[in-house]
Amino acid sequence: MYAITIPEPGGPEALVWDEVPDPVPGEGEVLVEVAASAVNRADVLQRQGFYNPPPGASPYPGLECSGRVAALGPGVSGWTVGDEVCALLAGGGYAEKVAVPAGQLLPVPDGVDLRTAAALPEVTCTVWSNVFMIAHLRPGETLLVHGGSSGIGTMAVQLAKAVGAKVAVTAGTPEKLERCAELGADILINYREQDFVEEIEKATGGAGADVILDNMGAKYLERNVRALAVNGRLAIIGMQGGAKGELNIGALLTKRAAISATSLRARPLEEKAAIVAAVREHVWPLLAAGGVRPVVDRALPMSDAAAAHRIVEESGHVGKVLLTASR
Repeated sequence: MYAITIPEPGGPEALVWDEVPDPVPGEGEVLVEVAASAVNRADVLQRQGFYNPPPGASPYPGLECSGRVAALGPGVSGWTVGDEVCALLAGGGYAEKVAVPAGQLLPVPDGVDLRTAAALPEVTCTVWSNVFMIAHLRPGETLLVHGGSSGIGTMAVQLAKAVGAKVAVTAGTPEKLERCAELGADILINYREQDFVEEIEKATGGAGADVILDNMGAKYLERNVRALAVNGRLAIIGMQGGAKGELNIGALLTKRAAISATSLRARPLEEKAAIVAAVREHVWPLLAAGGVRPVVDRALPMSDAAAAHRIVEESGHVGKVLLTASR
């Protein structure tokens, strides 16, 4: 088969479409013939040499894919060769085939085409696990989403609205904010021109955000705590603004607030399987009903992954950038 390899870390040109051995599904795994994958920030970090796959995972980038079941490994039940699926991966999505633990497999939702389904696993699992399973967003509460026009942001807006929450987003252009509004965002904040702490205070009558989903890390830490409501929950899922920040414990205590920080890739298989099962139970019916949908900016051939990485690094997209198999 062919896959995107990274012979040496570097810029987008470090991604090489090359012939590699076919994967063989092991105990409890399913072999998927890939129709499409999607580009995530973690893939960019891996290409740069900063985010290696966990032990035992595929060395190729790609944290999600869609496709058809090609073979079943020993001990797998509940799936059949030919099933249309999408999957959460620890790596290997930028390839023609990938072996996936069966617990990380999802059926393609009704109303979503096979290739577009590649945009779903990582964002739905990230949002559901952080905003709902950990931060316990409830109807009537306010969620602040940083990077509202990103793949994760566009899904977070829709899922929060689906459960009856009020949603605030930050984005860097009026066009991106307009797209967030089309998805249901109530409070639109241009982070280049406005202070999100002030805007959240004004929009909530001084109460603050009950839950904040943050992809920035250190750069926003102090302001995120100020923007939280009493009993607020800050969920950190990225470090685009740095890894080390100063935390005012007194402010956190005053608000009786909580901070969580998670990633999906290196979690034990049983934890990933539990998240995937929760997503299938709670999110898949919303997708089938049409109230929530994947947002795809564009799709490029998988062999042109370098161009897709440039698009993501320039942050000119809304939603997900897909890579489609050549077949």
